[in-house]
Amino acid sequence: MYKVDLNSDLGESFGRYTLGMDEKIIPLISSANIACGFHASDPVVMMESVSRTKAAGIRIGAHPGFPDLMGFGRRNMAVSPAEAKAYTLYQISALGGMCQAQGMKLQHVKPHGALYNMAAKDYELSLAICEAIKEYDPELIVMGLSGSETIRAAKDCGLKAASEVFADRGYEEDGSLVNRRKEGAFIRDEDEAIARVIRMVKEGKVTAVTGQDIDIQADSVCVHGDGEKALLFVEKIRTALKAEGIEIAPLSEICR
Repeated sequence: MYKVDLNSDLGESFGRYTLGMDEKIIPLISSANIACGFHASDPVVMMESVSRTKAAGIRIGAHPGFPDLMGFGRRNMAVSPAEAKAYTLYQISALGGMCQAQGMKLQHVKPHGALYNMAAKDYELSLAICEAIKEYDPELIVMGLSGSETIRAAKDCGLKAASEVFADRGYEEDGSLVNRRKEGAFIRDEDEAIARVIRMVKEGKVTAVTGQDIDIQADSVCVHGDGEKALLFVEKIRTALKAEGIEIAPLSEICR
């Protein structure tokens, strides 16, 4: 039996500004990555996100990013490993406290945006992030790009690691995501994206932007909840996975 987690980045509204369709997306996923206030969100949104996720019975993960609200955490920053560790610990502690107040427990941590992509190629940065996670709670699962330095660092720290794949993103031959500004960064055709997901889960393969097949590990599939067709897309992915005999399960049931 194949199993895969469906995750989505949520809780990214801020003050009077609303982003995403959290209420509609939450019932369709198995793990939620909740923004922790640095790249998006605020304390009120964080509390509301934990409450909504709890009500739906969905597992919660912290989604720490760079302190860059204006750039939505997607701009690279020059930070030392010590700074990255402190940023990570600060953010997961904040969300973890809100979970504890509502009788919930964090399941995983997934870095956001530029922090995620930089860590995927930078072992020392990944190690700093993983050290913060381990010091907070060694039972937490680290979610990172399949084949990345983040996964290697997590395992070196003795943490459980979940390899993430993307339904709507293109891949380079080295397994990294195609830069958002480049041709082939996004998979626009929903049927193509779904077929790619099925193949990643069942065969451990994906076709890179060059046309070359590469190896990939799919423990969790990221489905974005802020696109124009996000809701329909998530529904179609769920239907396709079930039709292929692939069980949707939270990371805690996959990474043991």
